[in-house]
Amino acid sequence: MDLDVLRSIPLFSELTDEEIKKISETSVAQVYKKDNMVLIEEEVGSTMFIILNGRVKISRISDEGREVILSILVDGDFFGEMSILDGQTRSANAVTLEDTELLIVRRENFLRMLHDHPQIAINLLKELAHRLRRSDSQIKSLSLQNALGRVASTILRIADDSGTIKQGKVEIASLPPQQDLANMAGTSRETISRVIKSLSQLGYVKKEGSKLIILEYDRFQQDFS
Repeated sequence: MDLDVLRSIPLFSELTDEEIKKISETSVAQVYKKDNMVLIEEEVGSTMFIILNGRVKISRISDEGREVILSILVDGDFFGEMSILDGQTRSANAVTLEDTELLIVRRENFLRMLHDHPQIAINLLKELAHRLRRSDSQIKSLSLQNALGRVASTILRIADDSGTIKQGKVEIASLPPQQDLANMAGTSRETISRVIKSLSQLGYVKKEGSKLIILEYDRFQQDFS
């Protein structure tokens, strides 16, 4: 395994070369094809996953049978850590959105990493705190904003996670399908289509196929964050 890839992962960013090498020796990389179910909600879990390259959708199924997308994870993100920390069942489903290479870490090895390398534990806590803040923001958005605000806030979350910025513009190379966006924003596909069209007419965004460009990111963030 390329140690530079591991070194680029925020969880391991401050470790020495020797420590990175040890993690490589106790972990396994595996490629999952698009639409592969990696985790199933409520199943018992003994491994966590780190995305080396690709995208993974994290979701839950509501009591009414509707999919609710919690987040879309990209290179360097991790998932499945909750079960190996508290010993409980999986809290969500994880599905690959494209061919994705994952680093698989077993529970005993990850707990040993936390014990031997406190910096990993600190980085883990920072990321969990960030996710909690983002969840709070998402709940506020879904409960207080209208459809335009909810969809715009969802686009902002995706831009923050996977967008690239250049000269004040942020490009989302591959916007999720409309149904996935609807599941993230708590609305319908028709509303997604209508709102993106409105945002385009208002000069906020430009859509080119599956690519979405936020034309003035600072303005967009100020109006909808």
